[in-house]
Amino acid sequence: MKKFISEFKEFAVKGNAVDMAVAVVLGGAFGAIVNSLVNDLIMPAIGVLIGGKDFASLALTLKEAVVENGETVKEAVLFKYGQFINTIISFLIISFTIFLVIKGLNSLKRKKEEAPAAPPEPSAEEKLLTEIRDLLKEKK
Repeated sequence: MKKFISEFKEFAVKGNAVDMAVAVVLGGAFGAIVNSLVNDLIMPAIGVLIGGKDFASLALTLKEAVVENGETVKEAVLFKYGQFINTIISFLIISFTIFLVIKGLNSLKRKKEEAPAAPPEPSAEEKLLTEIRDLLKEKK
């Protein structure tokens, strides 16, 4: 049991697990922002263009609601294509943004790889010969 706990602690403290947790939290927040962008800005504009309708509420009624004595007994069965299109647009925005982020990271990685490497450190023999040269120069 002690080994299990130490392995879990090592996993939890590793940078990758912490980085992944941060990414999940930021991803959730980013998803909320994109959903708001789509639902509150893009779709109302599209709704105005198609005649002032709320785009998210566009649906085909597959089966009417059952109403008895003024109360709904069974809800209507709807084919909510407006909401589906909202979700597709959200997905496209998120996937495009992730594409741009990964493209940027790959570009930075390539630049780092292309950067000239530092010259190799001289060997012990070269250091010794340099010292001998410097001592001979001092004697002259």
